[in-house]
Amino acid sequence: MTDADSSSTPEDPTPESTRRETPGGGVRPTADEIEPAAPAEFGLVQAWWGDGKGKTTASLGMAFRAAGHGYRVHVLQFLKGGADSVEGVRGEYNAIASVRGISYENTGHYGWHGLLDGSDDDEHHAKARGALARTEEILAGAADADLTEPLDPDADPEHGVNLLVLDEILYAVEQGLIDESDVLDLLDAKPENLELVLTGSHTEPAYLLDNADLVTEVRKMKHPFDAGVRARKGTEY
Repeated sequence: MTDADSSSTPEDPTPESTRRETPGGGVRPTADEIEPAAPAEFGLVQAWWGDGKGKTTASLGMAFRAAGHGYRVHVLQFLKGGADSVEGVRGEYNAIASVRGISYENTGHYGWHGLLDGSDDDEHHAKARGALARTEEILAGAADADLTEPLDPDADPEHGVNLLVLDEILYAVEQGLIDESDVLDLLDAKPENLELVLTGSHTEPAYLLDNADLVTEVRKMKHPFDAGVRARKGTEY
């Protein structure tokens, strides 16, 4: 290579310049003590739907991540009242109980609506309406709280949360247990600084496309359930 050729070759980036271009400035991630804090950029609406596995898993991942930064998090589960394929104790509940600042409620009725599994469809409907009313209560509490200041991690969720996960609420709409308009009303009632995460539904929630900031489809390519593998401890519950 001639001198002219070498002079036109860009310089290799130095470690220092590379660090300047990476998130966090190249600082290696670490763990620290969790202290109550207020998020600076919360306030979006997320929806996770599709026929693939991982919608609840994704939302719980965000919930733990937020709690790890000291934000107040609550997970309210519609429909997941249990079935004979899972045990009474779920791994995520044990994990939530061990992390300060994150809490959960399960409002579902045993079984699955419309599957003729011995559960009471009227009770599924009543439980879903109850979960909706509970959500309205939590949103009202968040609206009354100052979400720009750290919240008490040990207070009940109706005293304010930074992140609210409504797990399976989109399934409740798909099953006709609550209406699309009910969900849109919740979005209207959401305070500006509250991050709201909705999960569920195998059918596209088209009614959310103009109202949510993030909509993700979780698509199934292959699932062990199709081969007769039932819910497994540690992966599904």
